[in-house]
Amino acid sequence: MIVLPQGDFTMGGPIGDSINGLVILDGKLAMVEVGHPAIGADERPLHRVEVDIPIAMGRNEVTHDQWMACVDDGGCNGYVPGDTVLYINEARERVETIVRGSHPVIDVSYLDAQAYVAWLNEKLGVDVYRLPTEAEWEYAARSGTQTRFAQGDALTSDQANFLGSGTEQLTGVARPDLLSRRVPVPVDDLDAANGWGLRHMSGNVIEQTRSCYTSEYAGWSTTSEWLRQSMVDSCKRVSRGGGYSTAMDFTRVASRGAGEEDYRSTYSGFRIVRQMI
Repeated sequence: MIVLPQGDFTMGGPIGDSINGLVILDGKLAMVEVGHPAIGADERPLHRVEVDIPIAMGRNEVTHDQWMACVDDGGCNGYVPGDTVLYINEARERVETIVRGSHPVIDVSYLDAQAYVAWLNEKLGVDVYRLPTEAEWEYAARSGTQTRFAQGDALTSDQANFLGSGTEQLTGVARPDLLSRRVPVPVDDLDAANGWGLRHMSGNVIEQTRSCYTSEYAGWSTTSEWLRQSMVDSCKRVSRGGGYSTAMDFTRVASRGAGEEDYRSTYSGFRIVRQMI
């Protein structure tokens, strides 16, 4: 795990940060020009957040091996997640890839992730490990930057695992330099570290957070307030970071997703934080 410096940052994405023009307007799906205020509306208003809870964050996404250590020890409700990713290649052939070992664990929900951290805390006799709030996640992903990605305003396929073909479709621009791996890669693969050494914060697998989804930010100004607001019995939980199946735009540090607490998919996993106080 990597101890994060304390500080503050501007949370959210300004108008123009996202180029995805497919939005909901007046209850209907519509295509709008890039720069329209409806694009990325749930990433605003921009607001300053102070990191007042010191944390360390996992350098990597939790791996399949780490999850199975929990299962083998009698934790994680004994749930063995799927370890196969299927896709159809350009030759229209069915491709099946096994993702075990140091691949990020997939096919796990928010509730599954909660079971993992409960096991880890019990195993170590502490109560310090948990999922990050989305404010903590974005602070860590930005690693002191305010660009679309920690690496700048664009990514290469050497820096992140995202869908190159999806990026081409979204932009309408041919990008033969971008790869479409269509599967997660092991957590130590690629030059995927940000300025603080955290890997695959953009791409690879979509990451669960403990925060509840809201259609716009309430403007909570400290990470302790973000944590307090996450302590509800049930809600749609925010996911962050995009993944191997998403276009580059959805791996921006400000990009937000949401899902039911029990929803599992081959696209999503999680990483954990350790609260230092």
